[in-house]
Amino acid sequence: MEKRIKIIDLYCGCGGFGLGAELAGCRTVLAVDVDETLQSAYKLNFPQTKVLKADLSTTDASFWDEHTKNVSIDGVIGGPPCQGYSRMGLSDFSDPRRTLVGHFFRNINLIQPKFFIMENVEGLLDEKNRPELDIALKIVDEKYTVLEPVILDASMLGVPTKRKRVIVVGYMKDYFNHISTSDLTELPGSKTTVEEAISDLSSPIKQSKDKNDFGWGEYRQLERLSEYAKMMRLPPPEGLGSPLSVEMMMAGRVSGFFETLHSDAVKHRYKKTAQGQVDVVSRAKRLAWEGVCPTLRSGTGSDKGSHQAVRPIHPEQNRVITSREAARLQGFPDWFLFHPTKWHSFRMIGNSVSPIVSMRILDLIKSKFIDDSLKQAV
Repeated sequence: MEKRIKIIDLYCGCGGFGLGAELAGCRTVLAVDVDETLQSAYKLNFPQTKVLKADLSTTDASFWDEHTKNVSIDGVIGGPPCQGYSRMGLSDFSDPRRTLVGHFFRNINLIQPKFFIMENVEGLLDEKNRPELDIALKIVDEKYTVLEPVILDASMLGVPTKRKRVIVVGYMKDYFNHISTSDLTELPGSKTTVEEAISDLSSPIKQSKDKNDFGWGEYRQLERLSEYAKMMRLPPPEGLGSPLSVEMMMAGRVSGFFETLHSDAVKHRYKKTAQGQVDVVSRAKRLAWEGVCPTLRSGTGSDKGSHQAVRPIHPEQNRVITSREAARLQGFPDWFLFHPTKWHSFRMIGNSVSPIVSMRILDLIKSKFIDDSLKQAV
């Protein structure tokens, strides 16, 4: 295998965390999740990655021996399901998903990577939840230096969405120059506005009856593209991307444009809602061109009632945003395919780590390697 930092992606979802790692020059060799629908996008967009369905609360040493074989794993990344700690939910102490943070660290001890990065919601550091994180961290092998958890806001790192998340980094000192929490809190970035992110995307298209249709739409013809839009339109790096998506992009077509139907009453309410204001009934916020998007929510899977999360309203049109607009606001490039069903696509995006945030963190980790060949790997 080529000389690149080799990553395992736990609780991988559709692949936002893994994509950021790849964009930073890493190689995601294995991705694991229990939700086949969410990880279906991983299989589409990461054709060279082994994608496994598994319950990470039950994996043992033999599981990792079987699936990593003779590959030396450099890093493990992952965002354990966060609903049990979310301030938007019930924070139910009996929610079994609250145990999955501990299982992340249990698996770290089994895999023994040189470093790990865990992401979770800001609520994990709340007074009622922090003790559980501290107990989970005590699981970690003493050979790791574990940094104090930090909160990073995606909107400060170039993502057009305000999304605060807890990041926990651990590393083996033998392989790295010193890493500090200030290295994380001082990551480079700049503000990207909603206008810079989505103004070049055309209006939605009618929903297709074809269950395999990804909702192919087009770009608007603008005199000038933002640097962000130019970045989103780039083709995938070698080894990434679905051939279907690449073919369609070459023809000027992009996935994720299916419309959401609204009644006349809803459209009338949206029309009365100014940019930056909130609809009085749905509590959906109308995006402001010069602002950033609020945190995109995932809704729930079928096991939790299939509830849809509130979607922001487009800055000018009296409708909620499309899944492609949501993807742009979360930092996903246009070649990235989600799901033909809007609901699943929004779940994937709302559950994901922004690839831009992930790339910034992995760029930092990569720069701290003592091995110069890993620092320079692309």
